Amino acid sequence: MYLKTETFSNLLILKKNNIMVQLGMIGIWQLLLIVIFFMTLLLMILALIDILKSEFTGNNKIIWVILVLFTGFFGALLYFFIGRKQKIKEDF
Repeated sequence: MYLKTETFSNLLILKKNNIMVQLGMIGIWQLLLIVIFFMTLLLMILALIDILKSEFTGNNKIIWVILVLFTGFFGALLYFFIGRKQKIKEDF
């Protein structure tokens, strides 16, 4: 029942009952989750920017903003597949 810490090239290793736990390193799954999180955040931000810059009929703009904010990734996907078709097209 001893706890010994050693540092090997900026890696903290805890030894307890012959079990080594490595701290300070990011594994592939954690890296994948971080990438997915930032991609989701980017998709939501792009959807919100597009919604706020566009014109919609009635209250559709408010509905799309609320949908993207509360449902996140799925709301942004729905907007890009369905909501973009609901925009009012400007004639030049």
